[in-house]
Amino acid sequence: MATDKVLSRLKIKKRVRSKVFGSAEKPRLSVYRSNNDIYAQLIDDTTGKTLLSFSSRSKDLEKVKSTKSQKSFEVGKKVGAAAIANGISKVVFDRNGYLYHGRVKSLADGAREGGLIF
Repeated sequence: MATDKVLSRLKIKKRVRSKVFGSAEKPRLSVYRSNNDIYAQLIDDTTGKTLLSFSSRSKDLEKVKSTKSQKSFEVGKKVGAAAIANGISKVVFDRNGYLYHGRVKSLADGAREGGLIF
């Protein structure tokens, strides 16, 4: 059974996703946060395709000993750099029902430092 906390997040996620939509020119930067790791994807919702994705489980970040927030910042920087390399400069941020605080905020700050605009 899902807990009240999980059900509340899913309710918020549904509300956020009704307003956030990504296109090929301005894809959706979706964030998923697990207990230990964080994942980020650039998604084109018109075709339903993931354009690129990164996570804190990648080989180069897994070796680095740092806090979860620092790893989130690095994931954001990598997503930003890869998006700029693919010709994407503007995105729509999808916090996926999580509060814009802590690891989600540090990923967004890293993506902005990487060159993304949102």
